[in-house]
Amino acid sequence: MSPYVLERRQVVPGDLETVFSFFQDPMNLEAITPPWMHFEVLASTDERVCKGTEITYRFRWHIFPMIWKSRISEYVGNTLFADKMLKGPYRSWHHSHLFRSVPDGVEVTDMVRYELPFGLLGQLVHTLVVRSQLEAIFDYRREAITKMFSLNPPCPPGHDVGKAR
Repeated sequence: MSPYVLERRQVVPGDLETVFSFFQDPMNLEAITPPWMHFEVLASTDERVCKGTEITYRFRWHIFPMIWKSRISEYVGNTLFADKMLKGPYRSWHHSHLFRSVPDGVEVTDMVRYELPFGLLGQLVHTLVVRSQLEAIFDYRREAITKMFSLNPPCPPGHDVGKAR
């Protein structure tokens, strides 16, 4: 059975370094994940993702609490990083985050390749529930990112607005 693929693209206003830096902070995942997931970053081996960073999350799928652990398996500064699930509900999960400058800002591409366990039962659950929920999560993410960067763009790396000069 081939893996399922989910691909999303959006253009985020801003420069490449600032947009990439936002995504490089594992704590920002909480801000772009739907509230109904009760998502929480429990631990990260690094403050900024880099190759080898491991991140542990907790969330709820319907009424079931789940733990997810991933490792950054690929990393190229201001260009891409990819996380691979080490522990979680999928048989496999590989999520690439790609960034490139475009005339209106930065094109951010999410490419997720995933497989479910349980063979035919997994396929049925994917068709009935999982695919639409993943799409809803990424729809929410798109809206949250658009709102965050359009209304209150993050400061470029190295700039602290809260500190007196």
